[in-house]
Formats: sequence, structure tokens, C-alpha cells
Amino acid sequence: MVKKNKDILVTEAYRVLMSNIEYSSYDKPIKVIVVTSSQPGEGKTTIAKNLALAMAESGKKVVLVDCDMRRPSIHKKFKISNSTGLSEILTGQYNKIKDNYNINENIDIITSGRTPPNPVEMISSKKMDDFIELLRESYDYVIMDAPPLMAVADAQILAVKADGVVFVVRESKSKKTFANEAKNILEKKKCNILGVVFNSVTENTNAYYGDDKYLEKRNHHGMRRDMPEKLSIN
Repeated sequence: MVKKNKDILVTEAYRVLMSNIEYSSYDKPIKVIVVTSSQPGEGKTTIAKNLALAMAESGKKVVLVDCDMRRPSIHKKFKISNSTGLSEILTGQYNKIKDNYNINENIDIITSGRTPPNPVEMISSKKMDDFIELLRESYDYVIMDAPPLMAVADAQILAVKADGVVFVVRESKSKKTFANEAKNILEKKKCNILGVVFNSVTENTNAYYGDDKYLEKRNHHGMRRDMPEKLSIN
């Protein structure tokens, strides 16, 4: 019963996150979303996967793209092959969206494919721009699982191309200095930070990162215009 109640709370948390993303589009629709973190191991891939699934369950047509070409893991989450994927699409080795893995009628998966020697160049290329626009026209939401911001430049390049960024921090894992530096990188690039997701939060956690204006006490689940959403995923 405890596990069932926890599953219900987690499912509801993703629905709240999805709803807040939908209502954050004041000027233009939020369709292309990058999910990232400051460091490895903070749960960004799990958040990206479950957010995509929640959107698909609501009836939206969604594609989940593994843009972490150095340490891909989306294929592991879904137990599918990674023999071809984004890197092959960008190098022209195959280009059919219908060749994606179809998880159900509303969600497709594009794995990272084989690790290329030049991930940054591929991510920043015109071909990547064109492919994102193709996905934008074909789906209601494009969820991109990006590498950690402090590890490589890929995530900030993707964040500039996207409509918004979901930033993941993990209790007892994320370091305040790294989280703040990653946030500053996104702000300097004028990226649209949709919200901060606190991952693996314990029930007795009252505050996480001191007096930082984005990462402060967890006291609500609502969206405020002066700061990104802070949503706990246990």
C-alpha cells in the first residue's frame, strides 16, 4: 500500500510538472524542451523519460530524443537497441522519423546512436537545427535528454535551440556551487528556464540551497512568474 501511494504521488508530480510547462507559454508554445542537470547522476534521464510518458498519456504526440551522445541511457531505460539513432540521422546514414522506436501510439524514441568523435560539432550543426524543426512540425512535444551542463558544452548549445529548459537537481547529490554555475550559464545564454525539479527528496527536507533565488525552500508546487517551478519528484 505504501508503494502504491508513493507511485500515485510520483505520477501526480509529473502531471503537475507537465501542466506547469503547458501554462508557462505566455508568448509562444513550448514544444522543444531540454532536460539537463549540472552534474551526472542527478536523475535527468529518468525525469525526461517520465515527463515524456506523462505527456503521451495525456494524449499528446511526443518524441523523446537522447542527445547525450557520450553517455546515452534512454535505450537502457526502454530496453531497446542503440545501434542507430541521432548520430546516424545527422550524418545522413538514415533519415526516416518512422524508423524511431514506437513505444505506444503517442510516443516515439530516438536513441543517440553510435558515439561520434565530434558530438559538439554535430549538436551545433545546421543539420541539427533542421532536424529539430522537423520534429517540431511532427510532434506536440520534443523532449531532449541532454548531457550535464558542467560536463560538456552540448547541453547549453541545445538549450539555446530549445523553447525551454527543465533543470534537475538531486538532494544529497547536487552541489550548490555547481547548480548555481549551471543556472548562470543558462541565464547568460538567455535560455528559458522553465523550472527546477528536485529529485529524490525526503519527507523531512525543509531547505536545499540556502538563500539562492531559484533553489530555495520547498513551500509550494505552483508556478511563480519571478522564478522557475520547483517540483519534488521522490
